[in-house]
Amino acid sequence: MKTQPLKSALAAAAGLVCIFLSPAQAELRLAVFDVDATPPIGSAMAYDPVKRLDELTLRCRGIVLLGSGAPMVLCAVDWIGIANEGHDHFRSELAKAAGTVRERVAVHALHQHDAPGCDFTAEKIVQEMGVEGYTRFDGTFHRAVIRRAAEAIRAGIRTARPVTHYGYGEATVREVASNRRVETLPDGRIGRMRGSSCRIPELRALPDGVIDPVVSVLSFWEGDKPLALLSSYACHPQSYYRLGIPSPDFPGIARFIRGQELNGALHVHFNGAGGNVAAGKYNDGSQPNRMLLSNRLADGMREAFEKGIREPLQPGDVGWASEAVRLPVAVEMAELEKRIRETPPRGYISCVDQLAWARWSAAGHAIDVTCLRVGGTKMLHLPGELFVEYQLDAKRIGSANGLRGVLVAAYGQYGPGYIGTAAAYRVGGYELAPGSTSVDEQAEPLLKGAIERLLKNAP
Repeated sequence: MKTQPLKSALAAAAGLVCIFLSPAQAELRLAVFDVDATPPIGSAMAYDPVKRLDELTLRCRGIVLLGSGAPMVLCAVDWIGIANEGHDHFRSELAKAAGTVRERVAVHALHQHDAPGCDFTAEKIVQEMGVEGYTRFDGTFHRAVIRRAAEAIRAGIRTARPVTHYGYGEATVREVASNRRVETLPDGRIGRMRGSSCRIPELRALPDGVIDPVVSVLSFWEGDKPLALLSSYACHPQSYYRLGIPSPDFPGIARFIRGQELNGALHVHFNGAGGNVAAGKYNDGSQPNRMLLSNRLADGMREAFEKGIREPLQPGDVGWASEAVRLPVAVEMAELEKRIRETPPRGYISCVDQLAWARWSAAGHAIDVTCLRVGGTKMLHLPGELFVEYQLDAKRIGSANGLRGVLVAAYGQYGPGYIGTAAAYRVGGYELAPGSTSVDEQAEPLLKGAIERLLKNAP
C-alpha cells in the first residue's frame, strides 16, 4: 500500500494538510462490531448518576471496511460527547485493533443526554487540581468500553464478509426536527428558544425554521443480502431526560425498530449537524412522545432504505480523505482555572470541559475532518454540535459536484462544544453563549473550506 500526501494551494493557505490514500487492488470486505456502552448503576452520566437500567442498552457499534488501502473504521456511540484526549484514545485503540492509522477512524457520539460523556483531558485536569464534584470525568468505565470495542473489531475482522454492492437512499422525516432559534428580538438578536421540548404555544406554532428534514441511508451488500446500514439525521436526540436512566432516546429506539425489521444487517445511526435543531415544535416533553418521534424517524429510515438503488462496488470505488483543522480557541485558560477553583460544578458544558479543549488545542492538536467515499456518495465526519447550515451547504456542494448523496455525521471531536455560523455568533442565543461554545465565528471559514475541498476531491 502506498500513501500519497497531496497539498492543494487552498489547503496550504489554510494551514491544513489533506491526505489521500490510494486503494489496494483487493477484495472489498466489511466487518461489523457492536458492544454494550451502558454505564452501571451509581456511575455518573452527563447530568445525573445512574439510578436504574432500562430495557434498552446504550450501544457502541460500527463497521470496518477492508480491501481499499488501509482499513477504515466508522463508529457511533450512544453517549453525549467524546472529547479531546478521550476522542484521541478512542480512535487510536480502534485503529490498532483494525490495523490502520487514527486518521482513518471516525468516532461519533449521538448526544443523548441520559448518557455519559468521555474526556480524558478533563479527567487529568480534575486530578491535577484536586477539585470535587466532577465524577463524570472518571474514565474507568469509558476505557472498558473502548477495550470491548477494540476486541469486537478484532473478532469481527476474522469473519468479515465480501461487499459486492452499495445502496443509497433518502427520505423526508415528518414532524420531528425544528429549529430552536425561531424568535428574533427587535434588535435582531435571538429571543426565546424552542428546545428539545417546548410547552409555549406561540413558539410551537412558528414554522419549522431552517432544518434538513432528510434522513440518508447508505447500505453495504453481499449480493442480495444487506450487511450494514449507515443512517444520518440532523436533530438533537432528546424527547425527555434527567431520570437517571441511561437511554438511547428516540434515535436509538428508531434504530432498534429498523434492526428488528431487518435483523441480518447492523444498523449504525449518526447524528447529523443538528446543533441548532431539536424536536421542540413537535414535542412537549411528555413520555408518550418518545415513541411518536421514534416511529416517525424509523418510518423515514425505512423509506430511505427501500428507495436505495443498489450498484456494484469495487475496491477502487471506496476511498478516504482527511484534513487536519485547527479551530480558534475562544476561552481563557487562566480565567477557567480560577472559576473551577472558586465555583461549584454545574451544567454541561462546564468550565472543566472548556479548559480541556483549550489545553488540548494549546498542545498542538488538530481536529481530523474526514470523508469516506463509497461509489457516488460521500460521508463527512465533523466535530462538535454543528449548526445545520453546515450540513445544508455540504449537500449543495455535493450535488453541484455530481454526487448521488452526502451523509453528514457531526458530534465527532466534541471539545469545541457548539459550532455556529459566523452570522449566528453575531446574534447570540443559548448555543453561542460563552458557556456553550468554545470557538468563535472564525470557525466557519476553516470548517467550510475543509468541507468543500473534501467534497470536490476524489479520495
